[in-house]
Amino acid sequence: MNALNIAEYVHALGLQAKVASALMARADAAIKNRALKALARLLRDNAQALAADNAKDLERAIAAGLSAPMVDRLRLGLKAIETCALGCEQLATMPDIIGEVVGLKQQESGIRVGQMRVPIGVFGMVFESRPNVTIEAASLSIKSGNAAILRGGSEAIESNKALARLVQQALAEAGLPQNAVQLVQTTDREAVGRLIAMPEYVDVIIPRGGKGLIERISREAKVPVIKHLDGNCHTYVDDPCDIAMAVKVADNAKTQKYSPCNASEGLLVARGAAARFLPQIGAVYAAKGVEMRCDAEAQALLAPLAGAQVVPATEQDWSTEYLAPIISVKVVAGVDEAIAHINRYSSHHTDAIITTDHRHAQRFLREVDSASVMVNASTRFADGFEYGLGAEIGISTDKFHARGPVGIEGLTSLKWVVLGNGEVRG
Repeated sequence: MNALNIAEYVHALGLQAKVASALMARADAAIKNRALKALARLLRDNAQALAADNAKDLERAIAAGLSAPMVDRLRLGLKAIETCALGCEQLATMPDIIGEVVGLKQQESGIRVGQMRVPIGVFGMVFESRPNVTIEAASLSIKSGNAAILRGGSEAIESNKALARLVQQALAEAGLPQNAVQLVQTTDREAVGRLIAMPEYVDVIIPRGGKGLIERISREAKVPVIKHLDGNCHTYVDDPCDIAMAVKVADNAKTQKYSPCNASEGLLVARGAAARFLPQIGAVYAAKGVEMRCDAEAQALLAPLAGAQVVPATEQDWSTEYLAPIISVKVVAGVDEAIAHINRYSSHHTDAIITTDHRHAQRFLREVDSASVMVNASTRFADGFEYGLGAEIGISTDKFHARGPVGIEGLTSLKWVVLGNGEVRG
């Protein structure tokens, strides 16, 4: 497909999405929920075939030399398919917020003024690896009454095509326009450039992938962008705390899965808890092959452990998203230094405190400038499904209306509505 053909193709996708968005915006909740339930059923019915399509992508990715974290993100096993199906069903059971009027207040003039929640219209999504994003984006688009144009990475093209076919089949079954969710079928990068520069058709762009992709889209897009660049998340172990809880949570936050953006990449430990906590978590990390990049105090406590991979941290380590079995470790004076360190070095994604001091917990919640802030819980919970959103379109570290896991509300806007009875302004 040459540049001219790509321009015509993406333009056609935009036009079709715009037409479909008007139909989606007025669709009844029951019809949208019917499409979501149909999609859940189709995912389960076609699980084996989807896994076979995914295996082709995995084989090609391994042959191309993709890194282990990238291959892991590409994997679409039966468990992941079931999670997608459950997400669709969870969304179907949730209230439909489209058309909801909030904050209606009577004014002295006699008019009543409020705000109505409406779909954004058309969103474009550009993502890498993770084929399950196709379903998360499609299901949220359906529930929120939007139309979507999805462009996955070339490494997941077979998986994404197979999933997109099921989405369109579910839409058709429910009597909704198939073009409400469209997958860009070409892997040519020119298609991305066209998609992010069509404000006449696309209302917002959501990139989900590596830093290079997101920086490019943020730089070149001619429509608003909902984004996050990195997932440099932290777990801070406070003094006082429950040491056993701290070990369990810090272990899960780092090792439950290394590749997601909500895995903890930094471990901060209050000086008063370090001697009790660090040897215990260090033994856990050593057994799992996690390299610990430490400041001098942490290194002194961790280096003697058998089998521990302990190296001095550099300044760059404090702000690095590893996506690998590596974690930075630093001993801090207490909650003040922990908050200051996080606000300086984190990517403002997700940060957690492990503490038994209510005042410290409240200060951490108020003062840490991140999209998700947690008390006594693993950062791995920063996820739309875990937050009860049904699914997520991505995680935003921006500060406008969509921040943190972006679910249905993040794909809507508010417009003012005024209800009168013949009032005129004097």
